[in-house]
Amino acid sequence: MDSPPQPPSDQPVVVEEAPREPILTLPWPLTAYVALLALIHLRVLLPPELDNWTIDVFGFIPKRYDSSLVNLQFEGGAGAKVWTFVTYSLLHANLTHLAFNVLWLLPFGSALARRFGALRFFVFLAVTAAAGALAHLVTHEHAVVPMIGASASVSGAMAAAIRFAFVRGSFLSFSRSDADTAARVPALPLLHALRDGRIIGFLGVWFALNIIFGAGGIGVDGESAGVAWQAHIGGFFAGLLLFALFDPVPRVRSDDAADASSRDLSNGI
Repeated sequence: MDSPPQPPSDQPVVVEEAPREPILTLPWPLTAYVALLALIHLRVLLPPELDNWTIDVFGFIPKRYDSSLVNLQFEGGAGAKVWTFVTYSLLHANLTHLAFNVLWLLPFGSALARRFGALRFFVFLAVTAAAGALAHLVTHEHAVVPMIGASASVSGAMAAAIRFAFVRGSFLSFSRSDADTAARVPALPLLHALRDGRIIGFLGVWFALNIIFGAGGIGVDGESAGVAWQAHIGGFFAGLLLFALFDPVPRVRSDDAADASSRDLSNGI
């Protein structure tokens, strides 16, 4: 048999290149937020007196709102009573504290940033931070130790993300789509989501980890201060209940909700 004709030796051979994967796959709002946290954390390089001043001015101190105080003054004046509801969430006690919060935020914050867009995402983080501060204030009204840390916002982002995370095609489903599509599947109605066994199980693990490892808004010394778990709860419930106010994706119909989640489970087994 004749051998197949060979291309001339001087004819160039075209080799198709594999598609290039982007180095940074996180959505830019989340990347910007993490970069901001890292930049602000460089404050630890300041002299101790300036670092302490920064925490006093921008950390959340419940005692600042005690109306019975007459002579006790706090750094930041009246303005700090407003901005510290959010600014405390941008400060962290040490690198471990910062890293733990960022690691929790990456999967849930990424999906939420893709779904909400930059403006909604940043406002959502601020609102859940404020909710966490309010919960801490109600339960620690006489505390003088500043609370810092992004855990209330992280908890809020996680709570919001589970509203759509297990829906067929989303980022925690068996039949996951690409990142942008997975982030924009219709969310489950709140009551239906809270009846989903996977969501309940996931929440149980999350609460257990918070109790065991205590990642979150902690005091200035970082090592000896207790975990501000009330702030976690405040941020969590704010994210869960206020998700619909921020969500631009049309809601899944109630009669389709069970089908949207159960089909994914059956197809993945």
